[in-house]
Amino acid sequence: MKEWVDPNLSWESRDYGGIESLYVPAKEIWLPDIVLYNNADGNYEVTLMTKAILHSNGSVVWEPPAIYKSSCIIDVEFFPFDIQLCIMKFGSWSYDGMQVDLVHLCAKDDESTDVIQHGIDLRDFYPNVEWDILDVTAKKNYKQYICCPETFPDLTFNITIRRKTLFLTVNLIIPCVAISFLTVLVFYLPSDSGEKITLCISILLSLTVFFLLLADIIPPTSIVVPLIGKYLLFTMILVTLSILVTVIVLNVHFRSPSTHCMSSWVRGLFLYILPRMLLMKDSTICRTKYNSASSSYRSYSNREEVNFLSKRRIHEEETTVFGQRDQENQLDVQQQETETSESPQRHADQRMYNAVENINFIANHLREEDHERLISEDWKFVAMVLDRLFLFIFTAACFAGTIGIILQAQSIYDNRDPLTPQDPDVTCRNSP
Repeated sequence: MKEWVDPNLSWESRDYGGIESLYVPAKEIWLPDIVLYNNADGNYEVTLMTKAILHSNGSVVWEPPAIYKSSCIIDVEFFPFDIQLCIMKFGSWSYDGMQVDLVHLCAKDDESTDVIQHGIDLRDFYPNVEWDILDVTAKKNYKQYICCPETFPDLTFNITIRRKTLFLTVNLIIPCVAISFLTVLVFYLPSDSGEKITLCISILLSLTVFFLLLADIIPPTSIVVPLIGKYLLFTMILVTLSILVTVIVLNVHFRSPSTHCMSSWVRGLFLYILPRMLLMKDSTICRTKYNSASSSYRSYSNREEVNFLSKRRIHEEETTVFGQRDQENQLDVQQQETETSESPQRHADQRMYNAVENINFIANHLREEDHERLISEDWKFVAMVLDRLFLFIFTAACFAGTIGIILQAQSIYDNRDPLTPQDPDVTCRNSP
């Protein structure tokens, strides 16, 4: 609404039948050329010329309907928890302050007031589904331009708006946080499953899709990286690191004694020290059980071999004593019996001895295989320790990154209630 005083349009109402006001076409009277300086569509003036109201004292009231499109610099640093400040600057394009002075309607009674806290009438405001209005301050400024030595007044309306975050939180923030925490599950998945790398790549592809959605939502800018963009970059870095770590863990998991030898410090650190720190079951219990079983088996095998050799020597001594007793009387008969009876016995003893040697060979081979299997199990246990270690590290990183990045948003700590048409103070509250 515009209101000014034109002395040339005043009259005495008693001279004209008590007429106090008239409705006249706006194009038939003088109009101040008040324009929006930072307009965005190129239409600086009102296009629909409605009728103005003339009062007998010379005051003119003109309320033309108009839709102003103003340019606003969007700061996406804390998107989607952002607060924006948009400015609308109104002033005369041709007249300086000595010819046309601008006074806010709420400061009409006190023209010394330059700041109006509620400078826009919000009684007919329709609430927006995406933004809340926090402040609509109006301020009168004086500026001297390069072209002219005169000072030009203007009224600048500072509109502070805050984005409503429910839609973007449900559809963007929560899925991103959930996907970022899926990275932790990569280290909980067993290496033998063969799906660790597949899960990492799937998470990385999901984050790429969210990046494409983000590029369509926020305005393109190279000045600053938005908050949600920082979080997605942080999550992508975590996923990339998880892929690298998973490759290392899988390499350790499938190591064997024929290709890698475990050093003493690796054995002490990953088999004894870190498992206790990471609340894992120590591998020494299984190793003790295996060593006990192996020792029992070796002692039993050696005992059987000694028994067999002892029996063989006893048998040979008995045969010798028996031959000495009958040598004098039955030499020829004993020689014949020895040829017919000792020959099969010797062959049987030789076969038994060969069998024992084969059994010892098989036992030694099994012991070597068990030893290699035990070393392979040690490497697998080292891979499990690495998984558990990086599980804790990435869990802490996800929590710290999520809290540290999202809590940077200023609107989270802004408890101001938005202005609504039902607010009794939506019009004309002055500030000295």
